[in-house]
Amino acid sequence: MSRIGSGLIALSAFVLAPVSPALAQKAVGKEKVASILTWTQKQQLERYPAIEKVYQVATIKKGTTVHELPAGKPIDPKVSLKGKTQDFDSFMKQWRISGVIVVKDGKVVMEKYGMGRTPDQRWTSFSVAKSMTSTLIGAAVKDQYIRSIYDPITRYIPELQGTAYDGVSLRQVMTMTSGVKWSEDYADPKSDVSLSGTEPYNGRINPLIQYMSKLKRDVPAGSKFVYNTGETDLAGIALSRALAGKSIADYASEKIWAPYGMEQDALWMVDKAGHERGGCCMSMTLRDYARIGLFMLGGGKAGGKDVLPAGWVEEATTNQAPKGSPGRYGFFWWPVDPPNYQARGIFGQGIAIYPEEKLVIAMNSAMVKATDPKQSEATLAMLAAIRGALGAAD
Repeated sequence: MSRIGSGLIALSAFVLAPVSPALAQKAVGKEKVASILTWTQKQQLERYPAIEKVYQVATIKKGTTVHELPAGKPIDPKVSLKGKTQDFDSFMKQWRISGVIVVKDGKVVMEKYGMGRTPDQRWTSFSVAKSMTSTLIGAAVKDQYIRSIYDPITRYIPELQGTAYDGVSLRQVMTMTSGVKWSEDYADPKSDVSLSGTEPYNGRINPLIQYMSKLKRDVPAGSKFVYNTGETDLAGIALSRALAGKSIADYASEKIWAPYGMEQDALWMVDKAGHERGGCCMSMTLRDYARIGLFMLGGGKAGGKDVLPAGWVEEATTNQAPKGSPGRYGFFWWPVDPPNYQARGIFGQGIAIYPEEKLVIAMNSAMVKATDPKQSEATLAMLAAIRGALGAAD
């Protein structure tokens, strides 16, 4: 079997894996905003590129220089799916993809936009933000804001003392192996992922901490992988506490956005308490999504300096899920066929990184459903077409 073919088999489990919806955010106005999971197709097109008009956000400021992305030899892949072959533009239109960029050996070999989107428009990321949260935790470890990822989560969030999170490490939260009982059923209004966003803010305790403190233990910590959106936000809160007054957005600007040379400010949605969501919803341009991939591909260097501890990228993007788990998971990154890995968000957002091929593929979409087997199959076919076109061009 070809390398690409074997990779697609491994990737299929990843694409179908659950990814988080947005928990309750802090709306811009006083009117309630319908769940982001229920937005109409028209609302998606209006709001995904302008999330700051709907929800309150923090700004990740760019620097004074831009990491240039020169043009390379262009490719024009055709996508084959269930016996039908389409040109790429038609494929994007069918699957409501607003942008795809392919960077090979540091050069842009394809950059396409659809649905009326322009290159300077941002697009929301959903769970792609999780991967950035774990990366910033890595930076905080190197900067000694965080002593160790083996620290108990209660060291940074003492409000969780005496709860099911006693004895759970930050690392176990980052790998979603806390052992705390959690339901991530988006269709069930009584699931944890639904109820955790309804907790009121009393002006003192972050509503998410309030909810998570009520959860019960299911299995011993470290023994079971359970996809848990709430824990990604806990990780973000822990990071914020560790930074001792510096916001996560400011830290992201200091460590990555400015020194790496992102082209635009990015936005990060905040929760009811005004805290950047560790688990959701950064907004940036398509090219800046690609630059995140390049940052990781380069081992986590920005401005000529190591942002992350030695070996962090490899560990974060390697499977850390216990044996027998349904799928693979790293530190908020999804390992695919080693050494390849991805960041992934609902409704068709993603960054795919192929270290041995020196390849980054980033995409944004407004797909019809949050997760769906047909959409996943289409994404697989698109990635295969791109990699196949690159192979033919070599």
